[in-house]
Amino acid sequence: MRALSAILAMVMTMALMLLYAPVPKAEAEAEETQESQSGTMLSIDSSTAVLTDTSGYHLSATVTNTTDQEIPSGTLTLAMNAFYTFVSRNDIQEWSEGIRQIPTPNIVGQSEVPALQPGASANVHIDADSNQETLASVNSWGPKPVTLSYEANGVQQDEAHTFATRTGAGINTPDTPAMNITIVQPLEAQGWTTDNTMLEQLVNKGGVTSAELSKIAVPGKEDEARLKSLEQTFTKHDKLQVVADPTYLKAMPMPTQVDGITQPALFDITAYSALNDSKTYDSAGVGTSQWNAEQALKNYQSALGDPNASMTTYAWQGTGNWTADALAKAKQQGYDTVIATHDFEEDDAATAETGKTVVTTDAGDITVLTAQSVLSNLAQGKATSADAEADGEGTTAGRLARFVAQSAFYQMEQPYSERNLLVCLNGNSDPAVVDALMTDVEQSPWLNITDLNTLNNADPALSGDDAAAIVPQSDGINDATQANLRQTLNTLAASTNDIKRFNASILTDVADDAKQAPAGLKAWRRQLVNAHGIMALHALGGENPAGSTMVEGAGQLASLLINGVAITPTENVNVVSETAQMPVTISNSHPYPVTVKVSSLTNSMQIVTSRFDTVEVPAHGEAQVAFIIRVATSGTADATLSLQDRQGITFGATQTTHITSALQISDKTGFIIIGIAVLLGALGLWRQFHRKKDPDE
Repeated sequence: MRALSAILAMVMTMALMLLYAPVPKAEAEAEETQESQSGTMLSIDSSTAVLTDTSGYHLSATVTNTTDQEIPSGTLTLAMNAFYTFVSRNDIQEWSEGIRQIPTPNIVGQSEVPALQPGASANVHIDADSNQETLASVNSWGPKPVTLSYEANGVQQDEAHTFATRTGAGINTPDTPAMNITIVQPLEAQGWTTDNTMLEQLVNKGGVTSAELSKIAVPGKEDEARLKSLEQTFTKHDKLQVVADPTYLKAMPMPTQVDGITQPALFDITAYSALNDSKTYDSAGVGTSQWNAEQALKNYQSALGDPNASMTTYAWQGTGNWTADALAKAKQQGYDTVIATHDFEEDDAATAETGKTVVTTDAGDITVLTAQSVLSNLAQGKATSADAEADGEGTTAGRLARFVAQSAFYQMEQPYSERNLLVCLNGNSDPAVVDALMTDVEQSPWLNITDLNTLNNADPALSGDDAAAIVPQSDGINDATQANLRQTLNTLAASTNDIKRFNASILTDVADDAKQAPAGLKAWRRQLVNAHGIMALHALGGENPAGSTMVEGAGQLASLLINGVAITPTENVNVVSETAQMPVTISNSHPYPVTVKVSSLTNSMQIVTSRFDTVEVPAHGEAQVAFIIRVATSGTADATLSLQDRQGITFGATQTTHITSALQISDKTGFIIIGIAVLLGALGLWRQFHRKKDPDE
C-alpha cells in the first residue's frame, strides 16, 4: 500500500507539472508584488542540504521588510516537489534563478512571521523530522526543488528557490559508483607587512642572521587567528587538500601539515608571461631563481628545518590565464603540474570530466589540474548568476545547497563513468564555510573524496591536440591590471637601483685592500639586496593585499640607506672680507664608512663658493669639509649643499646656507690702498708748507 501510494502521488505530481501553466493574472500579481518590494525579503541562513532517511529537514531564514510600509503578521512556508528529477543543466540552473516553473505541492513545514515595520527583520525556523509526510514520501535519490515562500495578509511577499538532495539511504534503489572529487584549499597569508624592527637592525647594525632575514616580511596580524581556525578545520577534515605558499610556512612558528606547496609567495607566473619582459622583473629585483620549483622546495625545507624533506610542487594560477607561453614558463621553472583555478575548462563539454589535462609545450609536457567552474565558484562564495544570487544563492547556505545538488546531478549524468572533479577554494575562504562545505561533501555518499596525488595520477580527460585546442589564446589580463603591474615594477626598480648605488658608489670601496675590508661588509651588502628581493617577490605575488605594503617596505629600505648619509644643517655665514670658509658637516648613521662628494652652488655671481669636496665619513660618525667663499662685493646669497655618490649622481636631501657679505678692507689690496692714501696725504702736507703765499693771504 505504501508503494502504491507513492506511485499515485508521483502520477498526480506529474499531471500537475503537465497541466501547470501560470495564468496572466498570476503573472500580473507576481509583477505587482515584485514592484512593491525594494529588495529581497528572504535570506536562507541555514538549511539541510543533504537529506537522509533520518536527518529530517531544518531551515533557518531571515525575513526582512524591505518596503516602506508595515507588513502584518504572515506565514513562511517550506515546500518541495518530492518526486521531481532534474533532467538537464538548464533545468537545474533555471530553478536556481527562479525562472523555471516547477510546482512544489508537498509542504514540509510552516512557521509564523510577526508583523514587521519597514526595515525590521525576524529570524524564522522550520523544523521537520524524518517522519514528516513529505520527507517520508521521497522515493528516489537526487536533488529536489525546494520553495520558501513568505505570505502576509493573503499576499505573497517573496519567494526563494533552493535545493535539498536526498541520499539513497532507506530507499530501495540500486547504488551507483561514487564520483571522485578533490577539494583544495590554498594556504596563503592575507597580507604581508615589513618587520620594521628587523629592518632597522639590518640597516643600523650591519646585518642579521639568515633566519631573521627570511622573516623580514611577516604575515598581517589578522592571519594568526585565521590560521588557528583553518588548522582546526584541516584537523577535522583530513581529506581536504592543503597547498601552501612555502614562504608562509617559513613565517609560521610551527608550520602546519600540507599536501603540496605552490611557487614562493604565489608569484604570478601568468602575469610574468603576459608581460613578457624578464629584464623589467630583473630590474625590480626579482629573478627567475627566486620563484622556481627548486626554491619553493628549499623554502619548505627551511620551514621544517629538514634539508631532506620532500613535497610536491604546484604552480598556482595567478590573475591571468594559463596560456601556452605561461605553461611553458612554468615547465621551464621546474613545475610539472599547474593548478588552473579558472578559464581552462572545455566550453562545450557535455558532462563534467576529470579535472586533468596534459598539454604539450615548447618546454615539454605539463599536467594541468583544472577546477570545475560551477562547483568551485559556489565553494568560493560566488553565485552561479546574478539572478540566482537574488533568488537563493545569496547566502552561504543557499550556495552550499546548490553545490550539493549540482554534484549529485553531475554524478547522475554519467553514473558509471569514472571521473575525478577538482574543486578549488579561495585563499581567503572563511574557515567556517570550508568546514560546512566539507561536512556536506562527507555526508554525500555519491561523492568520494580523493587527494591530489590520486587526481594527478588519473587518466587525463584531454591530451595531445584535444588538450592544445582548449588552451586559452588570450592572457586574460586587462590593460588596467597591466598598467598597475608596470607601475609596481617601476617603483621596485627605483628602490633596487638606490640599493645598488648605495652598495657600489656610496659605501667606501675597500675591495682592493682585503686587509682593510671591514668584516661582514660583503655579507651586509648581499643581505640588503636579498631583503629587497624578498619584499619585491611578495609585491609581485598572488596575495593581492600584500602588493602595496611590500612595495612600501622595499622603498623604506632604500630610503633608510640613502637618507642615512646626510648633511647636517649649517648656520648662516657672515663674510667681512673677500675670502672666507664655510664648514659643512656630513653624518653617517650606518655601521660602515661611506665616501661621498659634497656639492656647493650659490645663486649669485658676486658671492661664490668652491664647487666640490670629497669626504670619507666613518661608521656612526661625522666628518667635516670646508668650502672657500669668494666675495666681490657686499650682498647676500644662498648656497645649496647636496650630496653626490662617487659617480656624480645626487642623492638625499639638500641643505641651504645663507651667506651675507659686508665687505671691509682687511687684506693686501686694502693695505695698498691705505699706503697710497698716506703718500698722497704726505705729499699734500709737503705742498701746503712749501708753496708760496699770495700777497693778499
